[in-house]
Amino acid sequence: MASNYENFDNTESSYRKNSLIQERVGLVSTHMYKQFLDYQKATLNTAEIFKEAIENLAAITDSLKKSFAARGVSSENIYVEYDSSKTIVTINILWHKISLTTRCNHEPQALFRENNPPLFSGRIMAINGNYYEVMEGVTDRKEEMKRLLDNEVASLYVPADKMQNAIFKIKHLSNRELILNHQDAAREFSLKVIEIICGGGVYHEEGSRKVFNI
Repeated sequence: MASNYENFDNTESSYRKNSLIQERVGLVSTHMYKQFLDYQKATLNTAEIFKEAIENLAAITDSLKKSFAARGVSSENIYVEYDSSKTIVTINILWHKISLTTRCNHEPQALFRENNPPLFSGRIMAINGNYYEVMEGVTDRKEEMKRLLDNEVASLYVPADKMQNAIFKIKHLSNRELILNHQDAAREFSLKVIEIICGGGVYHEEGSRKVFNI
């Protein structure tokens, strides 16, 4: 008889354990599913803005060619290139090379918000240089992200909800934020990054002096 009671106690204890596990796993899976849905939406919105950015860079390139041609400067070194997956685009403007990429969205990620919940969003990074040259020799995502951050000019954070504005952060201005609506984000991001890079210049190398802004 005692053995039967022991079996009953073990069965009841096992049931309680399984119920607790299911409850807590359910909370985790619900939380992660919400993040996954936000990630999917943000990824689609980011890809849409990135596609528009490529189109804007093509228009900017044509305008630059005409402007320099009118000044008697060859436009041979003014062009834009992008990969087949449309996750990397590089614009070459005479001696400047600038790349935009979405190859930093490997998982759901959120932007820290002061006094507000984190904002899950996709990210478009602008880097100074040709992406493929910057990434030469990289073999893993950790090193890829380090190279991106080392060469970052600015980033555009694109929320999952199109009703929310995109956030443009400029690295050399202590990550100062500009708020952009979805309709203007691609154009303003592309133009501002070009203004930041091409509006400055390069010093002759003397220790730490490398770049100046005018």
